[in-house]
Amino acid sequence: MPIRKLPDAPPAIHLLGPTVFLVALGVGMGESYMWPRLVLVFGPEIRWLFLVGVTLQAVVMLEMARYAMATGESIFAGAARVFKPMMWFFFAVAILVYIWPGHLSAGAAAFEEITGIPWLVTACIGLVLVGIVFSLAKVIYNLLENVLSILIGVLVVGTAIIASLVGSWADLSSTLTGMFAFGYFPTEAMSSTWFPIIVGSVAFAGPSGMQQMWYTLHLRDSQAGMGAHIPRVRGLRHAGEEESMPSRGFMFDTDDADEMRKWKGWRRWVTFDALLLFWGITMLVTVSFTVLAQSAARENPNVKTLIEGGDRDAALGAMSDAFASVGGPVLGGLFFGFIALIGLNATLGLFDSFSRGQADMTYFFVKGARRFKMSHLYAGFLWGVIIFGILILLFGPADGPAGVLDILAFLSTFAMGAYCIVLLLVNNRMLPKPIRPKWWTNAIIGFGAVFYLGMLFYSLVRFGVVVS
Repeated sequence: MPIRKLPDAPPAIHLLGPTVFLVALGVGMGESYMWPRLVLVFGPEIRWLFLVGVTLQAVVMLEMARYAMATGESIFAGAARVFKPMMWFFFAVAILVYIWPGHLSAGAAAFEEITGIPWLVTACIGLVLVGIVFSLAKVIYNLLENVLSILIGVLVVGTAIIASLVGSWADLSSTLTGMFAFGYFPTEAMSSTWFPIIVGSVAFAGPSGMQQMWYTLHLRDSQAGMGAHIPRVRGLRHAGEEESMPSRGFMFDTDDADEMRKWKGWRRWVTFDALLLFWGITMLVTVSFTVLAQSAARENPNVKTLIEGGDRDAALGAMSDAFASVGGPVLGGLFFGFIALIGLNATLGLFDSFSRGQADMTYFFVKGARRFKMSHLYAGFLWGVIIFGILILLFGPADGPAGVLDILAFLSTFAMGAYCIVLLLVNNRMLPKPIRPKWWTNAIIGFGAVFYLGMLFYSLVRFGVVVS
């Protein structure tokens, strides 16, 4: 890679950054739906698995950032440098997993509970509006960072306030102590019904699937590290203003003491992002929803029986009733407002991330693609997934055929184990020795690969099912 100067790092303590995308993608149906459901069935002690999952993902985030900030390249480009078929695997998985409009459908269904507007209408209009907003934006990253920061702020503050009204100090205490009940795993959790769900929930503790890999592209567009030397992706309307994209990333001189000083400043900056903004906000939201789940169990003593009987939506209804218990139907409706907000957050983040990732791989590795600007490719994938989503909403199940969804859930968790392996290869083979990860970081990422893939294949071999 050509040698360029590393920009000076901003102050380590900051409010906004590319982590807002991971929070938007991570604080989704896992935190608001899957984990409260597990708490209602197994108690708050089961949350120690969430602590393991989200802590592991914070370390993964730091290692994804290592390569992106050192080179200005995405992790997909790093994977291609090691073994190009690995990159094409993630290209294919992204299409299989992320073209289904599931998050938006769930958010629209919650919006229907409040307004009575059919969810199908809201979902279709929402898809088109997302495409229009992204196409008109001058710099897509700037728009999304500002919008998602506001939406996440509302979600975090709102759920914390409601949890404080609905829950009790005993609920908060059991929620916090449950995070450290390491080893708690009731016998029924090992059943064919619940073990696959637990595996999926651990994988969805924070951003799941390829969302951590897309984070490297948001880092680049935030101008972090060597990303300052790479042009930013613009909306379709402003594609003509895009600067020429270099054919590869850049590297700084790791033998220069001043450059290494700046590198350590960037590592402090991203570590603050990982520990406080990503780990802290994700934990705060899940603590709020766990408190709500315990309050819901008091309001609806039969909710556990309903969930065990196969009623997957009983947890959401029970938590809505818990809201209503302190403020009447208005607060009960507000709960579904939060679910709709989560669906909107996830949709904005996923559509941008999918389009950004596919455009990046296409531009650099598909012959002839460089005749187009990156912004044109981004718009092509964006409107492609929007049109596909509308067709699925109108003419097929909103989440795709049930048989296909089983495969998609499997691929999403498999991708997480696979990207841990990719991280080990890329960071330890492609980076200069002075900025490679420490042995203990490699050990944690290696544990992640074994953790995700081991649970996944145990579920498949032991129970004959993939992640639910």
